Amino acid sequence: MDISWWGFTALAAAAALVGFSKTAVSGANTVSLAVFAAVLPARESTGVLLPILIVGDVVAVLTYRRHAHWPTLWRLFPAVAAGVVAGTVFLLWADDAAVRTSIGAILLLMAGVTIWRRRGGADSTKATPEEKGKEKGDEKGEEAGVVAGKGGSGASSAGRVTARSYGVLGGFTTMVANAGGPVMSLYLLSAGFRKLGFLGTSAWFFLIVNTSKLPFSVGLGLVDGPSLLLDAALVLFVLPGALIGKACVDRIDQRLFERLVIGATVLGGLQLLLR
Repeated sequence: MDISWWGFTALAAAAALVGFSKTAVSGANTVSLAVFAAVLPARESTGVLLPILIVGDVVAVLTYRRHAHWPTLWRLFPAVAAGVVAGTVFLLWADDAAVRTSIGAILLLMAGVTIWRRRGGADSTKATPEEKGKEKGDEKGEEAGVVAGKGGSGASSAGRVTARSYGVLGGFTTMVANAGGPVMSLYLLSAGFRKLGFLGTSAWFFLIVNTSKLPFSVGLGLVDGPSLLLDAALVLFVLPGALIGKACVDRIDQRLFERLVIGATVLGGLQLLLR
């Protein structure tokens, strides 16, 4: 791949943001997606980004592995698998222009979802005083992952339909554009997850889903020798970003940061649609 120094610098910053998003602000890597699709051919960018995301997922699992809520994960996986298959079928016939347009549209959709979520009063990862006390003094309750009274909602018929809907959409968006983060963030927040339960559950979810996507991406020619060579250089920037995210997770002005992420995501989506 022929990439300028400016292009590589942008990709390195985007790789660091992947690490940051995995340990601090889930969904911030939509900006990374836009950068990769702007610097590289849109279709190939998804294959280059995937191994970097997996490395970030490994770091997140090592950091938050004890806080996953496995019943939620098992509810989601069948629907996610269906979405991944649908995304693979789409990529079989989609050319670079179609993928670029799809990524741009998905980014704008995810920005809209995030705005809708924030208007509904959800704050993706910033803990309340009650949550901070929970993290320090009630680890057992935090490991359960969800606010009391909401964790069982997925067992109802409506909860199962909701999980399947989010699962299919999350599987499709993550296969086509590596953009399942905002979809799953919205689902986990609506299920009442606290901060550590949110981060632990999403860490395991994306590690398993992104790893399962590798054979499909290899079969589609998205992950190959040249892309892995570029990944080998970019992956070095993931860990510093993850360490910064871990150090900053309790200090972030969440509302300001989400505004910046949303703005950058909208600009990236428009750039891809108008390119």
